[in-house]
Amino acid sequence: MSASDTSQRAAVADRLRECRAEIEEAVLSRSAVLLEATPGLNSEFIEAQRVAVTTAVTYGIDAIEMGEERLREIPALFHSQARLNARSGVALDAMMRRYFAGYVLLGDFLMREADGCSLSGAVLQCIMRDTAVVFDRLISTMTEEYQREARARHSTPEERMAARIRALLKGEILEAPEIDYRFDAWHLGAVASGSGALGALRQLSTQLDRRFLGVRSDEETVWAWFGGRSPVEAEELATVVPAVWPADHDLALGDPAVGIAGWRQTHRQAQAVFPIAKRSDESYVHYPDAAMLASVLQDDLFAAALRERYLAPLASERDGGATLRATVRAFFSANRNVSSAAAALGVGRHAVTNRLRIVEEKIGQPLTVAGAEFEAALRLHELNAGTD
Repeated sequence: MSASDTSQRAAVADRLRECRAEIEEAVLSRSAVLLEATPGLNSEFIEAQRVAVTTAVTYGIDAIEMGEERLREIPALFHSQARLNARSGVALDAMMRRYFAGYVLLGDFLMREADGCSLSGAVLQCIMRDTAVVFDRLISTMTEEYQREARARHSTPEERMAARIRALLKGEILEAPEIDYRFDAWHLGAVASGSGALGALRQLSTQLDRRFLGVRSDEETVWAWFGGRSPVEAEELATVVPAVWPADHDLALGDPAVGIAGWRQTHRQAQAVFPIAKRSDESYVHYPDAAMLASVLQDDLFAAALRERYLAPLASERDGGATLRATVRAFFSANRNVSSAAAALGVGRHAVTNRLRIVEEKIGQPLTVAGAEFEAALRLHELNAGTD
């Protein structure tokens, strides 16, 4: 976007902000007419609509000024508004018509103010495109949220709890007094699967002496949090989890974090390493131990580069590189100690030193430099093809 385009967009946005009260009043009047077909709406709903209109008009003017690329996040208020409409018995098409009416009215005011500030045709075209994209994104989000709430109204208590948890994870304002859990504490997020995962997580929470919050995300997966006044230590996890966690269940854990933001963060971390847990033989996967690998799994380009850079050069060996990979893996597991790696492999120290030298020649750099990337490549190989 050129400086001239930016200046023109800012100018028309400023003019719209000057008449924002007029725009809001027009939208509210149109919305009231469309709501006449829905009886029994209380004062709380009507006041909420006024707040929603103010937010929507502000959001629309921001889209005019900044463009759709900088407004990819839908404000949390629209999520709660969609759910409120569903709970209040407002039909989905009625909700959509009201927002479409607001979109059209904002467009009318835009055209009026564009004439007043000599907005160029090219800039106006870009603005119309951006506002259309933002409006489509808003409508898609609200439709999804409305339908989820509508389903939840007729679901089980467990499903309604899961819906509330998802809403909180999306960043909505914390209004969950019915949830028996302290969100201002330290949290450890968990994602697990298995027929008895929910019960196993409860037992693990008891062993860790933590408050428990858990919901079934789908038929196979459970989300859970362990809360307390202090963070769970990695050493405690290493002792407790293998002792109580079922061997045929998958478990991924985030890093301890505090407060509602930490509650969301540790959950995202557990989700990130859950694919690794499902393909690992370990009793659990802890985010600090697998963060880089989780990032690699989500980036196909990076994963391919690691394989090409560190594993492909070893494949020319007679055994396809299996011996060299096993040696490097043992070397890393032994904290870069050659003697310990040799003992683990059951070979002489000289053999390990010679193999590591061959590896460094093949990849063209010392392992002290390439350690983290090489280790990620090895773990990626293990997940994809099994341990050699």
